[in-house]
Amino acid sequence: MSSRNRENRHQAIREATDVHALRNIRESEQDRLSAALSSTPVNAALDSLSELHDALINRALELVETELARLGFGAPPVPYAYLLFGSGGRFEQTFSSDQDSGIVFANPETAQEAETYASYFRKFAETAVEFLIELGYPPCEGNVISTNPEWCLPLREWESKLDGWFAEPSWENVRYLLIIADGRAVAGDAGLADVLKNRFFTDMLQSPVIVRRMMENTLRHKVLVGIFGQLLRERYGENAGGLDIKYGAYIPMVNLFRLLAVQAGIRETSTLGRIAALAHEKKLTLVEAEQASSAFTLLLRMRLLTAVKTEGSQWIGSGKIPKKQLTKELTHLLKKALKFGKRMQRRVEREMQDRFGGR
Repeated sequence: MSSRNRENRHQAIREATDVHALRNIRESEQDRLSAALSSTPVNAALDSLSELHDALINRALELVETELARLGFGAPPVPYAYLLFGSGGRFEQTFSSDQDSGIVFANPETAQEAETYASYFRKFAETAVEFLIELGYPPCEGNVISTNPEWCLPLREWESKLDGWFAEPSWENVRYLLIIADGRAVAGDAGLADVLKNRFFTDMLQSPVIVRRMMENTLRHKVLVGIFGQLLRERYGENAGGLDIKYGAYIPMVNLFRLLAVQAGIRETSTLGRIAALAHEKKLTLVEAEQASSAFTLLLRMRLLTAVKTEGSQWIGSGKIPKKQLTKELTHLLKKALKFGKRMQRRVEREMQDRFGGR
């Protein structure tokens, strides 16, 4: 995207006075990006799409503050950060993305302040989720969302929650910790999010048992390539013959490089950023990093192509590549990428066995 087009887009978003106007901008911009996808390098397309999502969400949250002031709730009583998790936290959103979010706000000093802050940000979260649904972002099915009181807390309570998850590394708690690892501030005081991440990595260093739990979680999704190098396609239903690119390729790769990055204390949240940082820290060889970047870039493009637009102008993503799109050339590229992913999964599994004596 040219600098002029980018500035025009940002200006239009900044000047939008309601969610309806933002929705129109999102639809027109995503249509443009989708049309240009085949001739645009995937990294550039993804950067532009992430930039669009961030700008839209940021402006929507500004409109939330304005709406709450209009309703008599006033301005935010203390600094806060609105957090994105999942693909949003990793800068890997597609044309169809849901809301994985949370809020961290400054600590209250008195019981009255605690009640005031909680009341305000509860209303803020309700309005934000409502606005973002109107903007085309459905709520997270797993309830990792700012309207969930467990994901809308003052900093002190967030830190206590992290400590508790590390102290009791159940499957669910480890899942939450991996969600936090992908988190970033999209609006508000980024310093609050940084403090939260500091606590996360401090607890990681003090909780070696958590690494095994994270490895077990990471290996849950296997790369869909067989022992003879064949793609393990969908066998039944309307997607028979197709490939589940999301859970059979993309998610396993995300999980692998997130785990390696967290173990190395790397705070980058994007998968490609993590791969580059792992190479810099000598946790991956330059050859491995090049292969990883190439494989993951292909999966990012495939994931973008699985999103389709409905008659109601709503983008939805099945995460699956239909059989008819799996050309000979694409199948060859996917096999190469997934074989690399399978080798990396085996490497992680061997490391776990060496450190902990088995799975």
